[in-house]
Amino acid sequence: MSGFRVGLTTHISPGIHHLRCGPPRSAAVRSRRLNRGQRGQAPEGFIIYRLVLWNIDLTLVDVVRVSREAYAEAFRRVTGRPLVALPQQAGRSDSEIFFESLALNDVSTGGSEQGGQDLLARYTRELTAAFSARRDLLTRNGRLLPGALQAARATAGLPGVIQSVLTGTIRPNAAEKLSAFGLADLFDLDIGGYGSDVYPRGSQLLASRVQAEEKYRVQIAARAVVYIADSGRDVEAARTAGAGCIAVASGRSTVGDLRAAGADVVLTDLSDTAGVVQAVEQLTGVAASR
Repeated sequence: MSGFRVGLTTHISPGIHHLRCGPPRSAAVRSRRLNRGQRGQAPEGFIIYRLVLWNIDLTLVDVVRVSREAYAEAFRRVTGRPLVALPQQAGRSDSEIFFESLALNDVSTGGSEQGGQDLLARYTRELTAAFSARRDLLTRNGRLLPGALQAARATAGLPGVIQSVLTGTIRPNAAEKLSAFGLADLFDLDIGGYGSDVYPRGSQLLASRVQAEEKYRVQIAARAVVYIADSGRDVEAARTAGAGCIAVASGRSTVGDLRAAGADVVLTDLSDTAGVVQAVEQLTGVAASR
């Protein structure tokens, strides 16, 4: 597969306004046949398939207030104790947050792995219910981050792209968040990675690629996968899986933090749609169309 990777951390300037993207499309595979001789593109007849994975919280949306309320209710229902201390959430899954919350709030799991898993299963059910009960609060107390909808639409419309999420949120709540802000139709949630998964996020990224290949019956090279997220742990997951990473300083991490973590591209936010598109094109091996 032809193309190139960005070898150094890059900051896409906001002055790129001449890229042209197609109209919004569904999460099904889009492809086009590339013309021979165009720099950075494959020979005629060759189809490039790409996987674009997005983190949700503080990359696309900010619903921290609603999430914290749901965490507290679910925790109380499962443990019988109030959630007094909540751990750092950036880059962590709902299951990680739960177990760290148990430790911070001095709640025992009964001393066995099975006891911990039983508690987690109950917590996941309660968290789903608590979040669903707050569905109407998502847009009232939360917000779509600047440029998120336009950027996700643009990348979903790129040729050969299969788009999903890789998030610490459990799947039902991930779907709620995306639906609340008009994002759900841009992603194939069947091939995503979620907060109830027991594997590290880097392993989930690899699994998403395999699932996409199997579902769509295509081959996706490791260098044709990119993760768009906002924390140093997300950058680490992408590097572990051999994928590209576009880090957005819309969460708790600064531009400097994300560059130091080794992100391929660092953006201050998603408001420059053309810049996001160019970064995806570069990192997945196809030159941006002019």
